[in-house]
Amino acid sequence: MFRTSFFVAAVAALALASTGSAFAPSLSVGRTTFHASAAAGQEAASSTPRGKTQLSMTANLDLKGKVAFIAGVADSTGYGWAIARALADAGATIIVGTWPPVLKIFQMSMKKGAFDDDAVLSDGSKMEIAKVYPLDAVFDTPDDIPDEIKENKRYAGLEGFTISEVADQIEKDYGKIDILVHALANGPEVTKPLLETSRKGYLAASSASAYSAVSLLQKFGPIMNEGGNMLSLTYIASEKVIPGYGGGMSSAKAQLESDTRTLAYEAGRKWGVRVNTISAGPLKSRAASAIGKEPGQKTFIEYAIDYSKANAPLAQDLYNDDVGNAGLFLCSPLARVITGTTMYVDNGLNCMGMSLDSNALEGRNM
Repeated sequence: MFRTSFFVAAVAALALASTGSAFAPSLSVGRTTFHASAAAGQEAASSTPRGKTQLSMTANLDLKGKVAFIAGVADSTGYGWAIARALADAGATIIVGTWPPVLKIFQMSMKKGAFDDDAVLSDGSKMEIAKVYPLDAVFDTPDDIPDEIKENKRYAGLEGFTISEVADQIEKDYGKIDILVHALANGPEVTKPLLETSRKGYLAASSASAYSAVSLLQKFGPIMNEGGNMLSLTYIASEKVIPGYGGGMSSAKAQLESDTRTLAYEAGRKWGVRVNTISAGPLKSRAASAIGKEPGQKTFIEYAIDYSKANAPLAQDLYNDDVGNAGLFLCSPLARVITGTTMYVDNGLNCMGMSLDSNALEGRNM
C-alpha cells in the first residue's frame, strides 16, 4: 500500500543518486513548450520526444550577459538541468558544479552527445555549458577535506572542489555572476525512519542538503551582482509528514526553507540578492529511479508519481521543464520583488489534506 512516504523518499533519492542531489522530484522527464520570443525574451523550455504539455506563453525574458552557476548537475534528467536549460534559452551563460565522483562520467557523456536531445533550445540550437567545475558542497574549504576523501580514487587528480575554491575560480573566470542555483542534496540514511537515524546520518543530511546552501551563498554572495537571485529546491516533506522519507531529510528540507527566509533578509540587505526555493513534485529522474524497490513492486518514485496523479488538484503529468520554467521566472527580472518564498510546482498536491484514493473513501464519489 502506497504511503506518502514514497513521494518524498523517491524525491530524495533523486538527488542522492544524481549528483549527490536529492532535490527535485517531478513526473516524467518531458518538457513543456514555454516560449519567450527573442525580442521579448527567449524561450524558457523546449520540447522533447518524450511528450509535451500544451503550455505556451510569452514573457519579457532576456538574460543575455547574465551568468548562472547551477550547483548539482550530473545528467539531463533532473531539475538542475531543466533550470539550466530554461536560463540558457533566455540567453544566460551557463556554468555548472558537478559532484567529483561522477564528474568524468558527466563530461564523457556530454562529449559523446548523450544529452544533446535534452539540450535543444527553442530556436533549435543546443544549450552550451560554458564550464564544468568539480564541486563537493559538504566541504567549505580545503582544510575541511578528510584524508579518506583525499585518498579516494573517485577524487584522484581533482583539486579546488570545495565551495570556497569554486567561488574563487569562478570569480577569476567570470568576475561576477547573477544567478546561483542550489540543486543538490544527500541523505545517506534516507531509507531509515527518523527514529532509527543515527546522529551521523542526520547531520550528514543537514550538511549536504541545507547548510550547503548557506555556505554557497556565503561564498558566492560577494561575487553576485545586485538584483541577482539564489534558488534552491525543496520538498513537501519539510512541512508534512511523509512516512518513509527518513534519515533526517525532512528536517534538512525544513531547515532549507527556514534558511531561505532568513537568507532572503540578510542577503537582500547586504548584497541586494533575492533568495527563493521551489517545492517540486515527483520526477522520474535517473537518480530518483535508483531508490530500491521490492521484488515485483514499483519503485518509490513510480508510487510517488501515481500518488500525485491520483490526489493532486491537477491530474496531469509534471515535467522537469515545468520546474525549469518556474526557476526561470524566479531568477528573472519579472520576479524582482519576490524573495524569501517557497513556490510550489506540484500540480497543487501541497494543498490537499485528504488522499482521494484512500481505501477509507471507497464507494464515495469525491
